[in-house]
Amino acid sequence: MQPIADRPPTAPATPGDERWRIRRTADDLERIGEIESIFALSNGWVGWRGALDEGRPYGMPGTYLNGLYERRELSYPEDGYAFPQESDTVVSAPNAALVRLWVAGEPLDLRTGTVRAHDRVLDLRAGTVERLTEWISPAGHGVRVRSTRLVSLPRRPIAAVRWSVEALDAPVEVRVCADLLANERVPERGDDPRAASVLTDPLTAEYRHSEGHDGVLVHRTGRSGQRVAVAVAHLVDAPDGFADGVDCAPDRLRLSVSGTLRPERRLELTRFAAYECTPVDGASPQDLAGQVVAEADAARADGFDALLAAQRATLDAAWETADVVLDGDDELQQATRFAMFHLIQAGRADGDRTIPAKGLTGNGYDGHVLWDTEGYVLPVLTYVAPELARSALRWRYAHLPQARERAAELRLPGATFPWRTIGGEECSGYWPAGTAGLHVNADIADAVLRYVAATGDREFLAGPGVEMLVETARLWHGFGHWSDTGAFHLHGVTGPDEYAALVDDNVFTNLMARRNLRGAADAVERHPEAAARLGVDPAEVAGWRAAADAVFLPYDRKLDVHQQTAGFTHQPEWDFANTGEDDYPLLLHFPYLELYRKQVVKQADLVLAMQRCPGEFTADEKARNFAYYEARTVRDSSLSASPQAVIAAEVGHLDLAYDLFAEAVLHDLADLGDKTSDGLHLAALGGAWLALVQGFGGMRDDRAVLSFDPRLPRQINRLVFHLRWHSHRLRVTLTPDEARYELPDADPDTGIEVWHHGERIRVTGAEPVTRPMPPVPDPGPEPPSPPGRRPQVKGRAPS
Repeated sequence: MQPIADRPPTAPATPGDERWRIRRTADDLERIGEIESIFALSNGWVGWRGALDEGRPYGMPGTYLNGLYERRELSYPEDGYAFPQESDTVVSAPNAALVRLWVAGEPLDLRTGTVRAHDRVLDLRAGTVERLTEWISPAGHGVRVRSTRLVSLPRRPIAAVRWSVEALDAPVEVRVCADLLANERVPERGDDPRAASVLTDPLTAEYRHSEGHDGVLVHRTGRSGQRVAVAVAHLVDAPDGFADGVDCAPDRLRLSVSGTLRPERRLELTRFAAYECTPVDGASPQDLAGQVVAEADAARADGFDALLAAQRATLDAAWETADVVLDGDDELQQATRFAMFHLIQAGRADGDRTIPAKGLTGNGYDGHVLWDTEGYVLPVLTYVAPELARSALRWRYAHLPQARERAAELRLPGATFPWRTIGGEECSGYWPAGTAGLHVNADIADAVLRYVAATGDREFLAGPGVEMLVETARLWHGFGHWSDTGAFHLHGVTGPDEYAALVDDNVFTNLMARRNLRGAADAVERHPEAAARLGVDPAEVAGWRAAADAVFLPYDRKLDVHQQTAGFTHQPEWDFANTGEDDYPLLLHFPYLELYRKQVVKQADLVLAMQRCPGEFTADEKARNFAYYEARTVRDSSLSASPQAVIAAEVGHLDLAYDLFAEAVLHDLADLGDKTSDGLHLAALGGAWLALVQGFGGMRDDRAVLSFDPRLPRQINRLVFHLRWHSHRLRVTLTPDEARYELPDADPDTGIEVWHHGERIRVTGAEPVTRPMPPVPDPGPEPPSPPGRRPQVKGRAPS
């Protein structure tokens, strides 16, 4: 081994624009689990939680592969027909991010000795986590540790870390162990039903091999039938006199390097890891091992600096569309970029994979895919990274056969997509909030319709798109029923508000089903060959259209508001006067029997219907509905603040909208729900973009045209965002006085049509189009929130 090169070490202690960097220090170590989620790196296939290199202290270690899970049995005190018998639970892949250090026999542990400096930075432009620590051991030996890690966005299987240690003041004996560890112990949380189930030793060793500094481990799951392989390749640059060796066991491969480190020298270790996962009936263990070894070797041959350069180039291209400029509040500017970074790295375009509710940042919700993806994440990716949205929708299509089987089991036509899943089967064992949440099917259809409208992807519509639309339309047509008044009803469903279950005529579900039915009818009429292939005849299409036209929307004419569900406004009011701050979230302190029968709303439901289907409501109806439901919505869900912000902005309550946006975008960075340690809330992060673009930008897309009714709150001096619309990149710049629309990449003679406050305008590549910002009508007094539940005031004194 040769003396270390003279190039400067990687370190985070360089100045930078803090609006592009998330920094945590030793003062934050008491919230280590939260930091691990915030500093998680992913490329939509591999996910490394932001745990410390040395592995301790930790909140929840985790290395995830998209789709790697194990099956476990569900048990019921009293079983019933069609109750799911098994569930999927995400499991950790072998962890290749561990680099442990012993200093004169004492392990590096920030809970012991003296921490002279500890600085970690998530760089949103570089796509890296950098670390600088100066630590004095209990015996008085000082070292400086630096590291840079990344999960490669352009190279699907690859993650890497460059790590170094220096002696501070005097020579010291050091031992470095770079571990590849399978079946890592994960702490179990039993205090919250939203926490993940923890499986002990879910991976069984099948094959291991080491050669030189490198090696590979291959494992398999017991019940889900998956095989996972991880290979590591190393570069070791150490002073003369250091010894090294590799130990290869079934669940651990360890490279050890040890020797005496003098202050003027440095030991550096760079690890390149490659991950792959296949069904057990795919490649053999040896073949899979050979595949990942080749990938790791190739990454090492290219070098860590090449990975860094490719990472930056990939992100530079992504940020051209994904970046949102928010002048007026640096904290929220930083938080907005943090949100967009995690959305960018959550998906992949080069494989049919979707995005779980936590992405690959934690094991919350058992790693399940929920309606959050189609409801909150894909509406963003459709406009900033449509190739990622397409991949997620193709994943749904790949599991259409299981959705058909589930519908048949429920005695329903068409397809019933699962409420919670990883492998495609229904995993929710709680009937009222799971199986009855049929709106997930309309959410998927809605995502298809918005994606096709935004991209013009006719190939997708003619293939997977039309088939998903048809099968979900068949579900609604068969599930609903006609009353003797000629109305079409959907009874016994659960809408987005999980404090109301098995209700009749949930407005959100009914309107989304209407959109689904009409979208399917339009699609098969445009693609008669697909209609023939799927056995759709004119009579069936006519039935869809008739049902859509007759969908019943419950309305309280005395109060002059829509009822969230039939009879909702006649239910008893919740006793907010005797509900304390410590009683939230209500689901942890009150029985569902009490929640279900009262007028208390966990998350936006009727308000979400007004966001998703704005053309179904008049301006006056929106204002009255918003005021009524604002007073009853407690936001015990991270899904709530965003749609509330959008509608608050539309009806003119801009201060409230701004505070709701702040709550959404800071949900994880400030750990507002005390759940960030289980993984990030991607729906809240996506919702922050929706609050900005749909709320203050006034963007609407529900009728396949792009319209804007922008209005800025006084806390924002300038708002700039981009949208992909078909083949163009539209830039929208808003100031208090004017709106500016431009196509920065287009030829002068090409353009698109958009609407600005009811005026049709054509935007071309020739020059920007500007229009004045009309004054916002006075909406009157801000509607009250439930006592103590108004979002935190941002940028103004509390009233």
